[in-house]
Amino acid sequence: MATLYTHQGQNVRKTWMLMSIFLIIVIGLGFVFAQMYGNPNILYIFVIFSVGMNIIGYWYSDKIALSIAGAHLATREQYFDFYTTVENLAITAGLPMPKIYVIEDPSPNAFATGRDKNHAVVAVTTGLLSIMNKTELEGVIAHEMSHIGNRDMLISTVAVVLVGFIAIISDMMIRMSFFGGSRDREGGNGIFVIVGIVLSILAPIVATLIQLSISRKREYLADASGALLTRYPEGLASALEKISQYGKPMKRQSTAIAHLYIANPLGSGVFAKKIGILFSTHPPVEDRIKRLRESL
Repeated sequence: MATLYTHQGQNVRKTWMLMSIFLIIVIGLGFVFAQMYGNPNILYIFVIFSVGMNIIGYWYSDKIALSIAGAHLATREQYFDFYTTVENLAITAGLPMPKIYVIEDPSPNAFATGRDKNHAVVAVTTGLLSIMNKTELEGVIAHEMSHIGNRDMLISTVAVVLVGFIAIISDMMIRMSFFGGSRDREGGNGIFVIVGIVLSILAPIVATLIQLSISRKREYLADASGALLTRYPEGLASALEKISQYGKPMKRQSTAIAHLYIANPLGSGVFAKKIGILFSTHPPVEDRIKRLRESL
């Protein structure tokens, strides 16, 4: 029988696989550019940075995500209903009470982050708190608690740092390729110049596609686990309807953490839907609502 923890081990393995893929991509870039510039020290630098970013991604990715979102710590006195809802669901799920954060934004949304259940965070927007009734808020929080229970927020949060770092390295290498000057490439091989430029363009695309593939399936799983936790799928279904009807994008958004949110932070406008066909971080909200109501 499926439980809140059914996919926990699987997602831990996926996290290590993601870190391994990241190491391979970065070391591959380092090797190519070391050959390109005829300087083996470049490869050593890339290896050191890739190991360092894996460590940062594992230990500090939650703080990075919260900083990008502009979230601030919430207290029981300030947000009593939010606090007690999280507290009650944590007890029901058998999970430690996560820290709770609030994002000052009228667009209704929420996300969970943290490397494990003992260092978990649930963040919601002020817009979400203002439009949700009790059962809808419980549905949203149960969805986020499911991410914590399944530990799939670990792999998603680590991806924030790793994908961003690959994008920065690739951009830096492209600039060096075009503007580094012939003397910088003395001793290098011309074929490696071409390969280096191609890899610099393809690496962030591959990393982003990995990030997107991780995100979509986990939303369906968290919806199902959240409904199992509250025993009332209609609460989350109604919450998703309200979120999709709002439509407007979040004021402060970043593609780096878009996959963490319960709904696309770009909103549900025409532009967002067109982009979503190929690059959406979330499955269609209509399908999620349908699945929840069919489980009633």
